Order: sequence, then C-alpha cells, then structure tokens
Amino acid sequence: MPAVKSPSIPSRRRLGLPLLVLATAQLVISLDYNIVYVALPSIGSGLGFSGQDLQWVVSAYVVTTGGFLLLGGRATDLLGRRRVFVVAALLYAVSSLVGGLSESAGVLVAVRAVQGVGGSLLFPAALSLINTLYEEGPSRNRALAAWGAAGAGGLCFGSLLGGVLVDAFGWPAVFLVNVPLAGAVALAGSLLFPADGPPPGQRNFDLPGALTATVGITLLVFVLVHAPEAGWGSRTVLGCAALSAVSLALFAVIETRVGAPLTPGHLFGHRGLLGAMALTALFSATFSSLPYFLTLYFQTVHGYSAMATGAAFLVPALVVAVGTKAGERAVSALGLRTALLCGMALGAVGALLLALALGDHGSYARLLPGIVLLSLGQGATWTGMWIAAATGVPAEDQGVASGLASTTLQVGGAVGLAVLVAVAGTGTHASTTDGLLDGVRQAAYVITAGIGLGAVALLPFRTRPAH
Repeated sequence: MPAVKSPSIPSRRRLGLPLLVLATAQLVISLDYNIVYVALPSIGSGLGFSGQDLQWVVSAYVVTTGGFLLLGGRATDLLGRRRVFVVAALLYAVSSLVGGLSESAGVLVAVRAVQGVGGSLLFPAALSLINTLYEEGPSRNRALAAWGAAGAGGLCFGSLLGGVLVDAFGWPAVFLVNVPLAGAVALAGSLLFPADGPPPGQRNFDLPGALTATVGITLLVFVLVHAPEAGWGSRTVLGCAALSAVSLALFAVIETRVGAPLTPGHLFGHRGLLGAMALTALFSATFSSLPYFLTLYFQTVHGYSAMATGAAFLVPALVVAVGTKAGERAVSALGLRTALLCGMALGAVGALLLALALGDHGSYARLLPGIVLLSLGQGATWTGMWIAAATGVPAEDQGVASGLASTTLQVGGAVGLAVLVAVAGTGTHASTTDGLLDGVRQAAYVITAGIGLGAVALLPFRTRPAH
C-alpha cells in the first residue's frame, strides 16, 4: 500500500527544483566568502583603508558568521525553516546592495558583518531544509552531494569571478553580483518550500542562552582572527578572551536551568553529531586552510595576477565537485565510516604530494597530481561529514544540529589558520620569496599530518552502512 504523502512536503517530482534553490543559496554563501579577496587592493585604495584595517573586510564576515551560527540554527527550528531561509537571503541581497554603493570604509566593514549574520542564518536553514525534505539514506545523500558541490564550486570559482568583475567593473561589482542571486533565492524559497507553522511564543525561546552563546562564540572567533596580527598578549585579545570565557561559562549554566534550552542536552549525547562536529573543525582547519597558502604561493612566489590565480583554482573546483558525488556513492556502497576514511586518506596523500611539488621554478602541471587527489578527498569528506551530522537527529532538532556542526566548522577554520600562519611564519617571511616558499611548504606538511591524524581517529568508530 503506498504511503500517504504529507501535504507539507513537496512531491518527489518537484524536489529537484527546491534542491536547485538550496544549492544556489550555498553558492551565494561560498562566493561571498571568497570573492572579495582579489578585490581587496581596489577596495583599500578606493575607500582609503589603512593596511592594518583592510583585513576586516574579510574578518568581519568570518567573525559574525561564526558567532551567530548556533543562534541561526536554533532560530531555524523555532521560527520556521522557510521563514528564516527567506529572511536570510533578503538580508544578503540588501546588505550586498548597500556594500556595492558604500563610499566609506566603516560602512563596508559593517556591511560585511551583516552579510556574516545572513550567512549564519542561511547556512543552517538550507541544511535543515535538505535534512527534512529528503529522507535519510540515498535521497538525502544525493541532495547533500549536490549542495556540497555548489559550495565547493563557489569557494574556488569566487577568486576567478572576483578577478573578472574587478577588472571589468571595479570592486563594487563583487557585492552587487549577489543582489539578483540572493533576491532570486529568497523569492524561489518563499514559493517552493513547505509553509511554516505559526512561530512559538517568547517563552519557548532561550533568549539568555542565545545572547551568551552568541557573545561568547563571536568574541572567541574575534580573538582567533585578531590575535595573530595584534599579538596574543595584547590587551584587546586578553580582554576579549576573558569575556568570551565568561559568556560561554554563563551559557553552560543557563542551558542546565531553562525549560527550552538553545542547545537541547540530548544532542550532546548523540555520538554521531559529536563526531561530526569534531570532523567539521578538523576539515576547516586543514582542507579549507590550504587555499590561503596556495594563493600566497601563486601570487608571491610565481607572480600570478589575480585572474591567473583565480584560473589556477578552476581544477580544484571541478575535482571537488566530482569528489562530493563520489563521496555520496561511497557512503551508499561502503558505509559512512569507510567513505570518510577513504576521503581523508586521499586528501592526506594529495596534500603530501602537493607539499613535495611546491618549488620556486615548478610548473602548475607539477602540482596537479597533489591538487587532484587532495580535491577528491576534500569533496568526499565534505559530503560524508554533513551526512554524519544529520544522521539520527530528530527533524525538530535539525536546525540546531546544523548550527552546532557549522559553528565548529568556523571555529576550527579560525584556529587552524591562526596555528598554520604561526607555524609557517608567512607573516614574518612575506618579504622574502624563499622564506614564503618554505613557510607554505611547511604549512602543507602540517595539513597532511592533520588530515592523517583525523583519519586515524576514525578507525575505532563503527557506523551502520547506508541503505
């Protein structure tokens, strides 16, 4: 007897179009993270940024995204997935328009912070929609692979698109390009996704927990982003670190005493989710940090232009997209644990080959074997870790589970990049090509070791195969 279809879930024939919207939302998030890099020199000269302050065009986005993800995840569960998705996409569109028209450095940094808030709402809302629209198993795995491919493509194509737009139209174009994309995503989401029920009353929302968690995580990410430049012993860094610790301690106390906590306690007993959170942190600290060092290598050691640097990331973009699909198939055929092990092993071998191939006179072709294996492993691991984060989590908790896993993704990336920059010494050696090359190579070796240790840590765990 055929199952009765819920009226709130689109028919299977229509699920392809909602997935296209969700993938486009992820494309917008990842493009927005990466597209401004090549525009930074033009932004700095156009708006009069000092050399020290220009980093906040990037850092303001990172800090607010990391700080508000947990709140965004819980808001998705309580206020409605479609509602939060549409509001977040509109926030992106409006802030991008203001950014493209801004004429002062302060306004642009504020715009980047607002875009970060939009990302912290849009990311868990989109992931929660995938995990509730698609049944656990092959259907959801395929959706996560397509969503992941869009995100990976945005990260890699962002540099190339940014170079094209800046050369053709100037730096405002890297913001204005988001306006029609995000606006279309908001409109399509309001039409295609299941309607939300009425939002709950205020008594069901953990406001003290939301405030303390957001302040604590935001300050933590700020410290991790700001400390490598300001110094770990600076007054600002120490003060923010202390405030972060106090806020997070208060959050932990509040969560044990409220009736409807921001993070339901039973989720911390969910072994799969905790493992996925650790994996997202490791992924961001290793796989996601490497493009930073490759950009330095291409532009400083080999003198690539912004356009050439963007073009150098085309191969990784395409291979990562293939890897996300391969990861989905591997999970179905081999089980989640084995698929993750294979993805991370490929990534570790690729990072090692890349480190060995880095040189001041080497051609791009010499890097390709490492780049291809690393990118395959990256795509497969990306798909697998989001499957792990969603598996076995009740539908009403999918938003906060996505928020938890994506928060560790952001914090892990900030920690990983800060550690790698310190270990590689790229800040101190930036004035000498040989010193920079040694630093980039050293970072690649550390990334290899980190991915390899993560794969070893997976060995004791057992997961049921996907059906």
